[in-house]
Amino acid sequence: MFDRIYRSTVLGVAGRRPVENLVRTRAWSVAKRFVAGEESATAIAAVKELAKDGILGNLDLLGEFVSSPETANAFAEQILSLQAQAAEAGVKPYVSVKLSSIGQGQTVDGADLGYVNARRIVGRARELGGYVCLDMEDHPRVDQTLRQFRDLLGEFGAGHVGTVLQSYLYRSEADRDGLDDLRPSLRIVKGAYLEPESVAMPDKSDVDAAFRRLVYSHLKAGLDHPTQVTNIATHDPEIIEDVKMFVVAHGIPKSAFEFQMLYGIRRDLQKKLAAEGFTVRAYIPYGRDWYAYFSRRIAERPANVMFVLKGLLRG
Repeated sequence: MFDRIYRSTVLGVAGRRPVENLVRTRAWSVAKRFVAGEESATAIAAVKELAKDGILGNLDLLGEFVSSPETANAFAEQILSLQAQAAEAGVKPYVSVKLSSIGQGQTVDGADLGYVNARRIVGRARELGGYVCLDMEDHPRVDQTLRQFRDLLGEFGAGHVGTVLQSYLYRSEADRDGLDDLRPSLRIVKGAYLEPESVAMPDKSDVDAAFRRLVYSHLKAGLDHPTQVTNIATHDPEIIEDVKMFVVAHGIPKSAFEFQMLYGIRRDLQKKLAAEGFTVRAYIPYGRDWYAYFSRRIAERPANVMFVLKGLLRG
């Protein structure tokens, strides 16, 4: 319960305009620990730097809940450009996309604009040998995101598009079971949005237990399907060790899963896992609209608040 109260308090404070203005003007030196700059070139450079330690990259242009078709289309164009730039730089164009940022929920010419733009982006991924992860957002968007994911996978194949399930939502285990016919690659996360207790587990121990169940179920479901990948997004060393034991006990090869972590967090653990022969991928966010993402990272751990306050004092 403390975790939920803490997260609610931090996100509530972060949502106030004066706080946002203060952080934006004085705390970039802190934010850049979690965000790889504001331009695509710095993000691609970050991928190349991580590659020196055997760590792969997942590029994410920050932005969400875009309000106009024009802005959504402009955002989609930036992602298409990012994919091309990455390929030209010799980096696999592996990107994450929030469908709200490219127009999900906005109807243009009778079609959902988010889906129209997603088709363009996943189509580009197929052309370039890349991959698109459709990020999962707050709970009202889950059903539409899963429907659009199903359609995109049917058109472009599981090798070019995947999505995310959040273990703190009560519905996620049923959602995973419902996707089994697709043999999809899924990124399993705990969840970072402030959700009501009617839809999300309030206690960390329950979220962690659900996370393990989701990971183990998807790993076992993929045993006979070598193209299905379970992307395990956690920095929790106990969960990581449990996964290591689980895959050995069930004869699951290292090619069937990845450990995925956030840029700037537990780089030591990322390097250690890569050195042990595991596939490790860092989620690398960039862009000018970094404040909402940064706020969610701060809300994850009390120690992060002190980290930010020190940065504000340094200016």
